[in-house]
Amino acid sequence: MTTAVRVLGAFAVHVAGAPADLGGPRRRSVLARLAAAHGRMVPADRLVEDLWAGTAPPRAAAGLQSFVSHLRRVLEPGRPPRTPARILVTEPPGYALRLPDGA
Repeated sequence: MTTAVRVLGAFAVHVAGAPADLGGPRRRSVLARLAAAHGRMVPADRLVEDLWAGTAPPRAAAGLQSFVSHLRRVLEPGRPPRTPARILVTEPPGYALRLPDGA
């Protein structure tokens, strides 16, 4: 299954050739921020700061985890439950987007 991310022009993701429904603007922002990092880890605290611009709610970390969980299901729809993600990975203390070459 191929995953493609377009960052020039309108941000878009295609999975297996079809447009992916990324969800709301904060989910899209998480994925865009990770794509901009070019495979490097982005600390969760930095993502929270980016998402809520210094006014993070008390459960911001849980919200971020929810966004990541949703995005993982979108990016790897055939991944069995409880198996490690291969595209949007946890890399303490944050997350990284590991796209195949050419994606």
